[in-house]
Amino acid sequence: METFLLRQAQYRKAADEQFALAIAQAVIAGKLRNCRQVLLRGAREASDEDDQRELSSAAKSMAIAIRNLPGTDTLDSVRGIEGDAAKVYFSALPYLVRRDIRTFFTMNGRSRRPPRDRFNALLSFLYSMVMNDCRSAIESVGLDPQLGFLHSVRPGRAALALDLMEEFRSILADRLALTLINRGQITEQDLREREGGAVYLQDDARKIVVIAYQERKQEEITHPLLDSKVPFGLLPQLQARFLSRTIRGDMDDYIPFVVR
Repeated sequence: METFLLRQAQYRKAADEQFALAIAQAVIAGKLRNCRQVLLRGAREASDEDDQRELSSAAKSMAIAIRNLPGTDTLDSVRGIEGDAAKVYFSALPYLVRRDIRTFFTMNGRSRRPPRDRFNALLSFLYSMVMNDCRSAIESVGLDPQLGFLHSVRPGRAALALDLMEEFRSILADRLALTLINRGQITEQDLREREGGAVYLQDDARKIVVIAYQERKQEEITHPLLDSKVPFGLLPQLQARFLSRTIRGDMDDYIPFVVR
């Protein structure tokens, strides 16, 4: 009965344009803040001045996008800000790769279905695991994963899981991809181009990435709302609970997870 009532509330809220807009603004604000932290951290740790400049400039652009979000009044305008910011972010991401191997992990923006370069292939594989975790979290709290607020509803598309994963892309996938590349755990030999230009991880490399992802999920981080340390792997579950409470009206606003 509780799940039935929650889903009824979810269906009502999905038809509420202002509520959907507020959720969309929140999840994209969380995404952009976390992306900005990845860039700022890279700028602080970069030894090359050109890399520092590119990363700092991209971080400034992200800050502007974050400031512009509250002024949006439609879902399309939120998506527009997110799309423009994503282009800036992905253009800067290669500057976080070690210079001696950067030529092997260049990327011309984000490409998917299929990925067209090594970096995108690694990201796509990691994103698929984050997506699965977010879908499981959504279902475990009783929400319908197919009905989202930011992402449009399409047959077979887990739109709400896609909404939830936005705030986790950079901290669970992007940072791990960079770690694997920069430490040499994944090399250019682990990714192969197939006929048609698609690039995919070799089977042995997939195992390495899966193990690294599971280890990443065991690491702990302080959750701002709980003011206590929790495993990374528990974050989707916690945020799904906060989202369900917001939909029920137990919380006034959805607060995304943001890295401090």
